[in-house]
Amino acid sequence: MPDAVYFDGNSAVGHTSRFWAGYSGQPFAGPRADRLRAACSCGWAGTEYRVDWDRIGDKPVYEDESARRDAENCQDDWYRHIDTVEASTVAYPREIAELLQRAAGDLDSLATREPAAALKAATRLEILAASIGYHAAHAADRSMEIEDIAAALGIEVAQTEDLLDRYQRQ
Repeated sequence: MPDAVYFDGNSAVGHTSRFWAGYSGQPFAGPRADRLRAACSCGWAGTEYRVDWDRIGDKPVYEDESARRDAENCQDDWYRHIDTVEASTVAYPREIAELLQRAAGDLDSLATREPAAALKAATRLEILAASIGYHAAHAADRSMEIEDIAAALGIEVAQTEDLLDRYQRQ
């Protein structure tokens, strides 16, 4: 997987991103990608989709319908991988699984109909996630071994330490 693209905002702080359209080879972007593929820190990699720069030409890659479709295919690959990983890790109650699935569908639909309302909801979800993550990280840290937390989440110990640190700093 290539390094994240660094965008210099002409200020003291720049921005990094792994967003697929950032690898366009254009000025102030990353190197030109010759293919798209979802990848995970666990080593999993999805199907590769070739980027046809001859067809895309000089227009922004995200404006190309075929490239967008390939990016959506990568996202679908990623969701299938995550479903597989989640099935092998700690389960949450059925009601929570149903709530998350229903919320994802409803908010995705809302993003199409009323994007500003969906952004408001996404912001609220970030706040909820930070609060819930803070309490869960502290409780897990107090009551479980780091190896057990990592196994329950299906991630490496170092990633688990980073996750707990991130949530506990909220």
